[in-house]
Amino acid sequence: MADQTSVTPDILEYVRSVSLRDDDILAGLRSDTFALPGGEAMQVMAEEGQLLALLVGATGARSVLEVGTFTGYSTLCMARALPADGELVTCDITDRWAEIGMPYWERAGVRDRIELRVGDASDTLAELAAKRGEGSFDLVFIDADKKNYPAYYEHAVSLVRTGGLIVVDNTLFLGRVADPGAQDPDTEAVRTLNETLRDDERVEISLLVMADGVTLARKR
Repeated sequence: MADQTSVTPDILEYVRSVSLRDDDILAGLRSDTFALPGGEAMQVMAEEGQLLALLVGATGARSVLEVGTFTGYSTLCMARALPADGELVTCDITDRWAEIGMPYWERAGVRDRIELRVGDASDTLAELAAKRGEGSFDLVFIDADKKNYPAYYEHAVSLVRTGGLIVVDNTLFLGRVADPGAQDPDTEAVRTLNETLRDDERVEISLLVMADGVTLARKR
């Protein structure tokens, strides 16, 4: 059985040359994000943004929930994949960084599909559950503070419809999840979530070895 191909710089360059579809709007927002302190580390890879858009289309999603906005690159990718009457609710602790992405949302013609909610994500998710009820989203993307990943996942399982998809970013967490010496709260929380996903019969899962680890969980 073939093992995992090592993603060398040459392989990554080749993959991008044959599969990445980019444009000035996406590239512009990535460039603005990279210029921020820590922006490159927090930026969703272009390939992952393209995957998110594909998943939105493949699932026929009309309503998407995003936990963690940052500059809104993944927001943009997913919103562009929605139908014209689709909606994307994205939540973050501040609108400081999302304001960088808003002009790009406008340029892409998807600003009216996006609702930005500012505040503690757990509170926002609880409010959405109370207001909209269970199963009110087709796809949930989680890419926020790692220590609360287990809690965000539980909210997501409730909020996504049966047959809907939960996508979790950074589930390899820079390889720290496989390092026994890494015992910090963020790494421990990601490990806890990974183990929960493995054993959770409510979902079907696949952890993709791309970017920093992307886990797909389909609600049964």
